Amino acid sequence: MSTHSAVATVGIKAPLALIQVPTIQPTGEQIRLRVEWTASTPLDLHQNDGGLLVKHPQVLGDTTAGTVVEVGPDVKNLKVGDKVFGFTWRNQAEKAQQEYCTAEEWLFAKLPEGITMSEAVTLPDNFVTVFHTLITDLGIETPWPKPKEYVPENVDTPILIWGGSSSVGQFAIQILRYYGYTSILATASRKHHVKLQDLGAQEVFDYNDSEVVSTIIKAGGEAGIPLVFDCIGSKFGSIAPISQIVQSGAKVAILLPIIVRDSSETQDPEYAMDIKAAANWQDGVDARGVRTHFYLDNEFFKYHLQPEIMYSMLKDGIVKPQKQKIVEGATLLERAQKAMDMLRRKEASMERLVWRVCDA
Repeated sequence: MSTHSAVATVGIKAPLALIQVPTIQPTGEQIRLRVEWTASTPLDLHQNDGGLLVKHPQVLGDTTAGTVVEVGPDVKNLKVGDKVFGFTWRNQAEKAQQEYCTAEEWLFAKLPEGITMSEAVTLPDNFVTVFHTLITDLGIETPWPKPKEYVPENVDTPILIWGGSSSVGQFAIQILRYYGYTSILATASRKHHVKLQDLGAQEVFDYNDSEVVSTIIKAGGEAGIPLVFDCIGSKFGSIAPISQIVQSGAKVAILLPIIVRDSSETQDPEYAMDIKAAANWQDGVDARGVRTHFYLDNEFFKYHLQPEIMYSMLKDGIVKPQKQKIVEGATLLERAQKAMDMLRRKEASMERLVWRVCDA
């Protein structure tokens, strides 16, 4: 069997390594693509520095863009030569930080005209996370295709996006705006407020403000804020203040893992998974951890979310690619390691770390 190069984590906080893995021939509805671009994610850091759900050596990456080089016998919508991008993660063959990736065609969207691969890879993982969370964890309707003149049942319901400038937060704001919600609240550092308002946030609060909790409570009015999407998942930075804001009956969706302590060059990370134990929630608050990897349980999303909805929303400008910070390097391993180090040092602010996998 032929092999190709892949980036893998080989030990807790150890330098990344380049390993050889089998090049998998597609079967059934699978395609094989030459991976050209990827975007580094916090999960890469959690796995490398904290060993989160990792058995070493583990190939990294779940955001993929590239060119189809081979198709299985049952593939219907893609062909050799197509440029595609997608969220792929289930096994080593699907991982992004390797020269070739093999996965089902419905995990990919075609690259819209006028969009580059480096732009496209800022979407898939976060886009999927938003749709999955809105429906599965918060019970927010996102009908597709959106009916003409559609107005949500609770159009004025306050929805708080904690971490609005994060990758997930930006897409959450844009998608909620598209579906017509008029009371989208967000938190971010002050320098990002105008941008988030441009994306669709009605009001933005500075999480560094000592009065942020009371200010948000006031904005929610007597009825309070019934829906909260925590795009940060920090035990002390986001979960603690949110638990002071929400009242009985509220739904809170929190990205996992819970970050008890961030990784840095001088300290090791600490994670937790128990949402209920992460804060002193009021009785009747439905707080749950987001598990994006289960989005395929939704049969409609399985076949339509990436190939159709993600493609159409990007093509039509409903959501916009995030700002990219291109990570340069002479080799695949050098680019991957630089991106990992930049994640650890938190060098990207309201932008994605994107880098080339296969050389042109």
